[in-house]
Amino acid sequence: MLIYLLRHGATAYNEDGRYQGRTDLPLSPSGRAALTQADFSPETVCVSPLSRAAETASILFPGAAQIPVPALAEMDFGAFEGRSFREMEHDTDYRAWVEGGCAGRCPGGESREAFSARVCGAFAHLVDGALASGAECLVIVAHGGVQMAALERFALPRRGYFDWRAPCGGGFLLDAAPWGTRRLLDLAGEIRYAKD
Repeated sequence: MLIYLLRHGATAYNEDGRYQGRTDLPLSPSGRAALTQADFSPETVCVSPLSRAAETASILFPGAAQIPVPALAEMDFGAFEGRSFREMEHDTDYRAWVEGGCAGRCPGGESREAFSARVCGAFAHLVDGALASGAECLVIVAHGGVQMAALERFALPRRGYFDWRAPCGGGFLLDAAPWGTRRLLDLAGEIRYAKD
């Protein structure tokens, strides 16, 4: 079984370099225009509950039924949401978070550990279910953080958390062959459904 783990298209916050997290923004006009329909047509697509993921899935896979998966929402950045790193360069809470490898709990938000546990539990459940049903592919449209969390935990070759983020409209193709015995996935390639 192949797994397509895709990131949503660009929003105004992406274009401005702002932390987006749980803020529910639609795609920007340019983000929408950059997306191109995928070269295959799955029956279903699992999506984050945030509108930018559902909107992206509608453009990439116009005939697919969408299955919202609440646990695939982006990390909650709390007090940092809507702000850019430039605006927060002198914010002591933000500096402490960055200097801690962005692993601690964001004020009013999540820690990377809690976020990764949420995402990885949901992702593993989706892979198990798709394999049990005999599906040929599993398509997920979510967020950069979801990609990083799931692939740091499950993908081969091993990479660090921040080494797995794809551009907007891009993602990773994974082969689930080793899942049954090792709970791991082989990286089969990188994919992009957005024009530069």
